[in-house]
Amino acid sequence: MEGRAVLKGEDEEGVVTSGVKSSPNLLQMLKAAESRRAAQSRNRDETEAPDFGKEEPVTEALKTDMQIQFTDQKQEFNQRPTKTGRRSLSRSISQSSTDSFSSVCSDSSEDESSPREKPQKSSSGFSDFCIKNIKQAEFGRREIEIAQQEMPALMVLRKKAGGEKPLTGAKVVGCTHITAQTAVLIETLTLLGAQCRWAACNIFSTQNAVAAALAEGGTSVFAWRGESEDDFWWCIDQCVAAETWQPNMILDDGGDLTHWIYKKYSSLFRKVKGIVEESVTGIYRLYQLSKAGRLCVPAMNVNDSVTKQKFDNLYCCKESILDGLKRTTDVMFGGKQVVVCGYGEVGKGCCAALKALGTVVHVTEVDPICALQACMDGFRVVKLSEVVRQVDMVITCTGNKNVVVREHLDRMKNGCIVCNMGHSSTEIDLACLRTAELRWERVRPQVDHVIWPDGKRIVLLAEGRLLNLSCSTVPSLVLSITATTQALALIELYSAPEGRYKQDVYLLPKKMDEFVASLHLPTFEAHLTELTDEQAKYLGISKHGPFKPNYYR
Repeated sequence: MEGRAVLKGEDEEGVVTSGVKSSPNLLQMLKAAESRRAAQSRNRDETEAPDFGKEEPVTEALKTDMQIQFTDQKQEFNQRPTKTGRRSLSRSISQSSTDSFSSVCSDSSEDESSPREKPQKSSSGFSDFCIKNIKQAEFGRREIEIAQQEMPALMVLRKKAGGEKPLTGAKVVGCTHITAQTAVLIETLTLLGAQCRWAACNIFSTQNAVAAALAEGGTSVFAWRGESEDDFWWCIDQCVAAETWQPNMILDDGGDLTHWIYKKYSSLFRKVKGIVEESVTGIYRLYQLSKAGRLCVPAMNVNDSVTKQKFDNLYCCKESILDGLKRTTDVMFGGKQVVVCGYGEVGKGCCAALKALGTVVHVTEVDPICALQACMDGFRVVKLSEVVRQVDMVITCTGNKNVVVREHLDRMKNGCIVCNMGHSSTEIDLACLRTAELRWERVRPQVDHVIWPDGKRIVLLAEGRLLNLSCSTVPSLVLSITATTQALALIELYSAPEGRYKQDVYLLPKKMDEFVASLHLPTFEAHLTELTDEQAKYLGISKHGPFKPNYYR
């Protein structure tokens, strides 16, 4: 083809080419270099012995030409206007680490003081909220609008149920990660008739601009990124607002809100119509209450619904684990040794993502079924103590407590990265690290070096809290599935006739799981096959589902 490479031969200028035709500029450069070489050769002493250690003359001359060309370019570059003044190394590091976060997650430039004592008002005069900066509302609104485009099921729910207002009269108090995706859920619940008050379930996961947008829109939200422990519980208490507002529905992530109301406002707790919980930690707490006979309201276990386990826990973590690690540490994954503690759905997603990038993955497990799955997937199942000296990363995904303790931390190699992908912050024993002989050094937002007396250091991310939502963002489409499941669970519990649900913990009906999945299929232009009457009769199911029994996992 004209203008493309020729195999080998002489071109129209007589220069031998191999693979690529030389450009006119390069030909002129070679000719000029050859001319200078010939002139230099005539002036050289003809009796001088040849020096075979020198480069080929044409190459040397070409190098001279290229040096001249680069010098000109350097002079041109130096003539470009530059900012005056020097930036210190510490400032450079700080700026680069700020830039490594998305704009919705990084607030390092903001005032670090607590907003609790500051009077705040929206443009309409609304003041029943406490956030970082109401001036960020416009930016937060754009983030919410972007998230809406990737959350099709909630948009369909707004259209289908908006006219009926199935949550009219519902007073929903929520405690979840306050992100753009959660904001879409909150505003959907409001359009369905509910009144909402919200707090954050994690001190690092709140997107301040999104919280500002919610407050500007009239939602009572009490959360900001970087809360202290005291701030965290204060925000939950303000959210409950027991003296002025009587919530009748709870939407929780982790069980902290449920625990707070149960302990501090027991009379209010007994009047709640239902609880929707989405995390393994919160579900464990609910089952404990139920077993002890102290759960006096029905609760919906969203965490163990198929649409939560198989999508949010698996696919969301599969993508966001790499995002969180890259943004905080810039780590190269290829060839690194990693141990993932726990091979549930979260662990499966993390292991699959890490393996795909060339890491050597070890797995720890207590459940023989999950351990066997890990073996079948090609991972070596070990005890943490067996590999802790050699691994470059330790990632916890169990929902348990004290999975990584001081004994493990003392034996880790210098520079080992330690982080958590489970909801609870108890998986890594942080109390054992807050001792006099160990020094903490903050090097980036949510990145600490914990330094031993001999100089060894480990890299601790998000102070042991949930890595992906503390240090990065998560895919809106996957959260659309979870958020729609939560919304339907609230509608089911709130509108259920008296007596349908006892004072116990329930799984979402399989039919509802299938409905949530079907709402997302048009995004992928997927078309379901429909059973014939004969096929449905053969399987003993309805043509329209549910297609699996409730116990199917």
